[in-house]
Amino acid sequence: MRVHDDFVAVKVPATSANLGPGFDCMGLALDLWDEVSIHATTGPTSVVVEGEGAGNVELGEDNLVVRALRLALDSAGAPQVGVRMRCLNRIPHSRGLGSSASAIVAGVTLARALIGDPDVLGRQEILEMGSEMEGHPDNVAPAVFGGATVAWMNEETSEVGALRLSPPEAIAPVVFVPDFELRTATARAALPDTVAHVDARFNVARACALTAILSGHASGGADLHTQLMEATCDRLHQEPRRAAMKPSLALVDWLRGAGYAAVVSGAGPTVMSLEPVGADIRRDAAASGWRVLPLGVAASGVTITRGSLSKVEF
Repeated sequence: MRVHDDFVAVKVPATSANLGPGFDCMGLALDLWDEVSIHATTGPTSVVVEGEGAGNVELGEDNLVVRALRLALDSAGAPQVGVRMRCLNRIPHSRGLGSSASAIVAGVTLARALIGDPDVLGRQEILEMGSEMEGHPDNVAPAVFGGATVAWMNEETSEVGALRLSPPEAIAPVVFVPDFELRTATARAALPDTVAHVDARFNVARACALTAILSGHASGGADLHTQLMEATCDRLHQEPRRAAMKPSLALVDWLRGAGYAAVVSGAGPTVMSLEPVGADIRRDAAASGWRVLPLGVAASGVTITRGSLSKVEF
């Protein structure tokens, strides 16, 4: 195996995980993209970061994109290269929008692009490698496949699977990004070790309903909005984390009280409505310090934008 191209670039979308009831298994790709390009060189590794995370992320071999690239090149049996990398980051960091998953997926896909072989490091391999690095596939899957996803890991075999769903046009996400961060480890530490059977049953039913809605196959007596409000309810992870992100849960309460299907995005603290929100809501949230971004769903996942594979579907 050899490196075929010496300059390649990819773009990868932001993602929102959980979507209310789908804890650690459901995700949605959002129309907000990081772009990463690299020159394969013979010199030392250098990384330039613009936008989100600039001044805070590692700029050498410890950079998450570089680490994922190295792992993927080793996995494919390709030689390591010197790296001159530029990252144009639009995905906020430590906000529950999948920035780490996107960085990992970008790195593995850059390795695919450098190798330039359409049979090496396909989307399933990127999913598996990314999930291994991330620890769970809920953000990785939508970053790889786009749309909405249901993903899982077999803890005994480490096998990873994912189903891609094509949400109807009524699913038009709006995210509310706060000016404070929340580390995923902190959010996870707030979760109880066990859950009541009745709460597990509650979430399973809503997650199944949400899957039907996101696949465009929901029907029944209620209208889609009413179904979506019920299908985004959660009893497993949002309330236990209230103390760690009180403003976020207060915003979820306010939005849902106003009739919008709002959830905590991933581990938070970003909040997401799966439906468009009114101009008055956006204005009031912005006045309270939230960055309001109507994003929509990203139909595609990670894409190679420069290199010999840029025109190859995978």
